[in-house]
Amino acid sequence: MTGVITQTERQSRRRASAGATVADVARLAGVSAMSVSRVVNCDPGVTDATREKVQAAIAALGYVPNPAARSLAGARQLRIALLHANPSAAYLSEFLIGSLGAATASNAMLVVEQYDPPESAPHLAARLRKHRVHAVLLPPPLCDDAAVIAALSAEGLTLARIATGAPDLGGHAVTIDDRAAAHAMATHLVAQGHRRIGFITGNPNQTASALRLEGFTAALEQAGVAPDPALIAAGDFTYRSGLAAAETLLALPHRPTAIFASNDDMAAAAVAAAHRLGLDVPRDLSVTGFDDTAMATATWPELTTIRQPVAAMSQAAVRLLVESGRPGAGTQARQQRLEFELIQRGSDGPAPAN
Repeated sequence: MTGVITQTERQSRRRASAGATVADVARLAGVSAMSVSRVVNCDPGVTDATREKVQAAIAALGYVPNPAARSLAGARQLRIALLHANPSAAYLSEFLIGSLGAATASNAMLVVEQYDPPESAPHLAARLRKHRVHAVLLPPPLCDDAAVIAALSAEGLTLARIATGAPDLGGHAVTIDDRAAAHAMATHLVAQGHRRIGFITGNPNQTASALRLEGFTAALEQAGVAPDPALIAAGDFTYRSGLAAAETLLALPHRPTAIFASNDDMAAAAVAAAHRLGLDVPRDLSVTGFDDTAMATATWPELTTIRQPVAAMSQAAVRLLVESGRPGAGTQARQQRLEFELIQRGSDGPAPAN
């Protein structure tokens, strides 16, 4: 038995046999051609309702994206540079995972570039422009480098700065509340009975370092514990600096019962320093970190730490860059603040009785 074909279906099949276009799909779905393109390119900013209408129209028309057209579109796609100069491989790994996923979903091209002084900031900016980069992701410490920010902005590059403590310095910014996060961790340690708490600072070239120290100090004062300058040791976010700082703190005549390090690399080093001295973590010494990178669960015992959603922050930054590159998006910088979380594992516990 032959089925009945409606006039609309007949027209749709004719379009399909002739090679349906984006315009045909847009017309049938009742959306713009831009919306069709965004669905085809898996843009996460499309609503579910729009996506369903476009996908239904694509199925009805048998639309297949033209490979040549997609190739030409790719030549004009947004090129985002992930510019890095961070000594923490664990942090960069989290950052790269997030930014790659968001770039792929947005049909943007991600290129990874390293900034290694003595290269000048203007030379860096010119190099990125020569590589046809349109926008730049700036993780720490470059997110706070005024010379780099100024040089890239002068070249007309759109910036997204991640984990900066000074979001108003320029460009888009994705942050957490570093001061509140450090305050939460210090308060947690005080609640476990710790009063002599060592703190390992981050690199002073990052604004987040000062905010974490402020939060730590404020929590002690709020609990009636006088901050002791001897218990604050300098670090620079590297494992080696954390090891040196922890050894200094543990060599004190009246050593701390807990050490809070400004990142997980330095916290892992503090655990290693304690083990060298025959100290049990956490029975003799509690150790906590910040970031919740892969290092936090590669250490024994696993680290209690502040979860900074690094991958989610880099994803949000990529989306800001993609959205700002669309027609009519405007030039106003946007700021997003994501939530942190205190993750308790096995490296901290009650203060020793003695």
